[in-house]
Amino acid sequence: MKIYTKTGDQGTTGLLSGKRVPKHHIRIESYGATDELNSWVGLLRDILAGHAQVSTLLEIQDRLFTIGSHLALEPGKANFPIPEIAAQDVVFLEKQIDAMNEELPPLRSFVLPGGHSAVSQVHIARCVCRRAERWVTQLAENEAVDEVILKYLNRLSDYLFVLSRLASKDLNATETPWKPRV
Repeated sequence: MKIYTKTGDQGTTGLLSGKRVPKHHIRIESYGATDELNSWVGLLRDILAGHAQVSTLLEIQDRLFTIGSHLALEPGKANFPIPEIAAQDVVFLEKQIDAMNEELPPLRSFVLPGGHSAVSQVHIARCVCRRAERWVTQLAENEAVDEVILKYLNRLSDYLFVLSRLASKDLNATETPWKPRV
């Protein structure tokens, strides 16, 4: 199988259904941002090797590939089976968030990203997650998108925020509260 097909040389790409759309199409932006997020989560797995959350990050990567499959396919155009994204996937993230939160001091203010390079990279992944969520919500304004995908991405950004706090704790990094100048 050749990696290059030359079919995108004119600025279009193919959806899973075979339909060609511009590379800047909102559907492409949606699954492209999700793919970028998946790469950031892979980097987090590498950076946090040995951390208790590594297996959760691997599960998240699997779910992000599933979400990308759904986003790369026009609603009702599946000619083949694709994995499901389900409400239980959102519940899984919520349980992970709750378990991590039990290990952390209560949050009393916003936290400035930083304190350790690993913590900063978790925050970057959180921001990329929010961008993916924005693209998918824009897509959902014009085309059908499974609401579980929106819930999952929203919860995933929460998970990544709590992971950044746990990583700060585990790495003995300084968690700097934001003190607004009012």
